[in-house]
Amino acid sequence: MISIRKIGVIGRTYRHLNRYRQILAVFFKYGFGDLIDTLKIEQYIEIGLQMISRNRRERIEKHTRAERVRMALEELGPTYIKLGQVLSTRPDLASVEFVNEFAKLQDKVSAFGLDAFLETIDAEMDRPREQVFAHIDVDPLASASIGQVHRARLHNGDEVVIKVQRPGIEKMVEVDLEIMLHLATLAERHIEELAFHRPVKIVEEFARTLEKEMDYTIEAASMERIGRQFLSDPTVYVPKVYRRYSTQRMLTIEFIDGVKVSDLERLAQNGLDRKIITARGADITFKQIFNFGFFHADPHPGNIFVLPDNVICLIDFGMVGAVDRATREIFVSLMENLIRRDEPRTAEVLIKLGEWDEMPDKRQLEKDIAEFVGQHLYRPLGEVHLSRLLQHLLELATKNRMRMPADIFLMLKALAQIEGVAMRLDPDFDLIQAAKPFIKGIKLGRMAPKRLMEDMYRLIEQSYLFLTDFPKDLLEISNALRQKKMSFTLVLKDMDKMLATHDQISNRISFSIIIAALIIGSALIIRSGMPPIVYGVSLIGLIGFVAAGCLGIWLLVAIIKKGRL
Repeated sequence: MISIRKIGVIGRTYRHLNRYRQILAVFFKYGFGDLIDTLKIEQYIEIGLQMISRNRRERIEKHTRAERVRMALEELGPTYIKLGQVLSTRPDLASVEFVNEFAKLQDKVSAFGLDAFLETIDAEMDRPREQVFAHIDVDPLASASIGQVHRARLHNGDEVVIKVQRPGIEKMVEVDLEIMLHLATLAERHIEELAFHRPVKIVEEFARTLEKEMDYTIEAASMERIGRQFLSDPTVYVPKVYRRYSTQRMLTIEFIDGVKVSDLERLAQNGLDRKIITARGADITFKQIFNFGFFHADPHPGNIFVLPDNVICLIDFGMVGAVDRATREIFVSLMENLIRRDEPRTAEVLIKLGEWDEMPDKRQLEKDIAEFVGQHLYRPLGEVHLSRLLQHLLELATKNRMRMPADIFLMLKALAQIEGVAMRLDPDFDLIQAAKPFIKGIKLGRMAPKRLMEDMYRLIEQSYLFLTDFPKDLLEISNALRQKKMSFTLVLKDMDKMLATHDQISNRISFSIIIAALIIGSALIIRSGMPPIVYGVSLIGLIGFVAAGCLGIWLLVAIIKKGRL
């Protein structure tokens, strides 16, 4: 279990000082020294950091801000690479520019030794590993930021792969997350433009995501769930999970000896049909999303193998998504209204589907949707690229200060990745045409008699609960008020502004009365000839007129400038 202890923001902290300095040095190197100054954490930087080559800095500054952040994350190591990879799937947490750039991040970590790999297995197993594994390959099949994979063989002859977490990864992640949380807290306090992106929430969400990814029992459960979805479908195969030899830090699954879907030459050598593979791959993706609502969220070419008879095999279930029935129906409604070019209804559905802090300007949103429709939907269907359409839809939402929920984005990302695979295998394949039966099924499902009866029953049940609970709730509120356990606070919106305006009006009226009194009083004094007399005019009356004139001019200028007196 990952534990994040929040570093104190007030005062100086020396926890993990070397790592803190290393992180800040990398940020400085990639042109983010202004952030260091703004966050007021110069005390963590050694003087030597300012000796970084000026030419190096100039070369770095030629890159965009998103590119420089991506380069910094790559240099900072596994935890930060994983942060970027997670953010590349979360447009609700990062802007589109950064989402696209972070999608380029790859795990660039060296493999750890076989001895450390075997030590982890020994610590996780309830028996000596020799009793379970007849052989474990010395060289790893793959090495990533969180774990490492080796091929092995059980005593019964089954070929398997073992994925084991990196030694000390939990401690390293905890240290980096503490520092991330500290920097995020400072950024949210001191940098207004970053506060909108809620950096503290980003770190907290990342910690939760990473905690799930570091628990291999969750990945095992996802594999088994998707395997059950296609249990009766002979065109799909999901590797077997060996639960007896799997724990939170160790995962043992069936070894798949297939052909990568991206290896076109081997596909041809093995007599595999690319058109059938393409159609089946799209069909599998649509079934996961529209029929089951639980899907493999990272179907890139490296995670899709082809077995004999064009059977599709999915691997690596570390990233999955889930969309409930209501969300699937809203998404289908969005696509339907876009195709109909119904901008007002599309805007309503998009607002319903997305997340926002303030209600978007519906009129502006409709204009943006009309422009979007003009760019993409006034062309032959075969020329409409789903990945580009979905990417621009995401940018449209971001422009109107809306965020797509994480699982919606994962769904869009999975569809875009499958389209990329399909275009490589069969450029003539029409993904939108292939999706039509599933979209039609969602629409018909909403009007099915069984579904209507279920909705009606749910409505009646909720109405009954409301009618029975409301009087009791009202009585409880009444009792609480009577016993002074509850109070109401009336907050009037813009009250301060209204009071300030009221004070301004009152002050101006008061000044006007004073000016009028000075004028009338001065006139009476001059009329009565009250001494002292200067050139036949009462000096006191004259002074009164001058004072009234000055006050009048002051009031007139204040009114013109809309100032407050």
